[in-house]
Amino acid sequence: MARIAGVDLPDNKAILYALPHIYGIGQCTARKILAAAGIDSTRRTKDLTDDDVAAIRKEIDGGYKVEGELRAEVSSYIKHYIEVNSYRGERHRRRLPVRGQRTRTNARTRKGPRKTTAVTKVRAAPAGAKPPAAAKPAAAAKPAAGGKA
Repeated sequence: MARIAGVDLPDNKAILYALPHIYGIGQCTARKILAAAGIDSTRRTKDLTDDDVAAIRKEIDGGYKVEGELRAEVSSYIKHYIEVNSYRGERHRRRLPVRGQRTRTNARTRKGPRKTTAVTKVRAAPAGAKPPAAAKPAAAAKPAAGGKA
């Protein structure tokens, strides 16, 4: 099992599809890394030699932020947005969607499970209590201008 950037890559997958298990590496970046290291992208992870793994590791360490370093950078960006009171920071602070998605419906991932509110019924007045003051009758309707009522 190849271990690159602190992640154990799955043995039974082609290296092109195993590399994206590392945070910060997608399929496009994996293709670039394999091309630079000179490794066939269809080879299985278990078939890689130690030299191949070292070449991939060297390429990733040379020019890509991955795993903990990338997570720390993203976290610092979010903290910065919150500190400068930007709109994006406010959305992060309130744990709401940041990129303009609607929140009237949906957005359950960010908002969490629904918080249902109970509807309270108006209780009947106890026996012997005064009824609430009746509303005053509406003013008599005025006839239309120039017409008789």
